[in-house]
Amino acid sequence: MKLITVLKQVPDAEARIRAGAAGVDLDGVTFVIDGMDEYGVEEAIRLREAGNEVEIVALALGPARYEEAIRTALALGADRAVHIETDVDLDPISQARVLAQVVQQEGADMVLVGGKQADWDSAALGPALAEVLGWPHSDWTTKLELAAGSVTVEHDTDDGHESLSMPLPAVITTQQGLNEPRYPTLPNIMKAKRKELAKRALDEFGAGAGLTQITSQQIQTRERLGKVIEGDAASAAAELVRLLQSEAKVL
Repeated sequence: MKLITVLKQVPDAEARIRAGAAGVDLDGVTFVIDGMDEYGVEEAIRLREAGNEVEIVALALGPARYEEAIRTALALGADRAVHIETDVDLDPISQARVLAQVVQQEGADMVLVGGKQADWDSAALGPALAEVLGWPHSDWTTKLELAAGSVTVEHDTDDGHESLSMPLPAVITTQQGLNEPRYPTLPNIMKAKRKELAKRALDEFGAGAGLTQITSQQIQTRERLGKVIEGDAASAAAELVRLLQSEAKVL
């Protein structure tokens, strides 16, 4: 059985990020594997540890710096990796069309991908990938069990959770609650340097420029009104509450 875990590399949540008129400045920022993608890597490893004969392939689409995140996945337990290296910013649908080609070439039985990508702040990649492949899909998955030729999952809904059974191959989007990702050990970090990491070019997949182009960016700003409330403490407090309710609408 072959499992593919899709990886994104995003700024560390603790990193200080600067923004200006030209957009977000990422110079000097520390990058890590997208947190939700880590759950996919961990789940693939746990399926293998449960006695399933599994090959785990890490798959990433992004710039050269993604290699650090890919090596982390290899250190965690992925067997090998494929990196489609490009500096082109593709929207989730365009990404899915490229990734689907690798998934098909690999003959994968399951794809695990983070439920929400921190860089686009969308939950679109998993469903888009399933649509391109024509495979069944479970989003926001919190439990996963393999059976002969099928997978049973639980996933979150607005009202609680659902249990689903679907045939393989399938796309599963992962999230917090599915497992607790491990840390790579030093020996495995050293072993990861010797694992296969195949580099491929975006041109191989006929991706073009993507469906969505960013035409402009603006940083949201709010100016202070500088309003002074006159009167004694009691009347000033009452006026403040009124303004917060009727004008600011925060109460």
